[in-house]
Amino acid sequence: MRNIAVVEDNPDNRLLLQVLLGDRYSITEYETGILALEGFQTSVPELVLLDISLPGMDGTEVLQRMKKESKLASVPVIAVTAHAMTGDRERFLEMGFDAYITKPIVDEKVLFDTIEAWLPEAK
Repeated sequence: MRNIAVVEDNPDNRLLLQVLLGDRYSITEYETGILALEGFQTSVPELVLLDISLPGMDGTEVLQRMKKESKLASVPVIAVTAHAMTGDRERFLEMGFDAYITKPIVDEKVLFDTIEAWLPEAK
């Protein structure tokens, strides 16, 4: 089963993603960006769903740190965020996120299609 990391501080949002994705993917959950970066040292995910507003270290800093580490730099990172004002999508994509999904997730097909578009080919 393909391994996806979910970095999300809200337990309800983590539960929703687990319910939506758990039958298709192996999900590893992290409550903070700091815990995620620590976990990625021992288990590199195939794709990361990353919240922007996280305590301690926001999602943009997590992304920047991932891009500086050779073993994490090529991992696709999808912003999953409530930041949905005009220009936010473009801003986050310019920062280096591979894709952008707004919360709340109302169309699970968009979520599935985005994940499938960015998951690397199975080895």
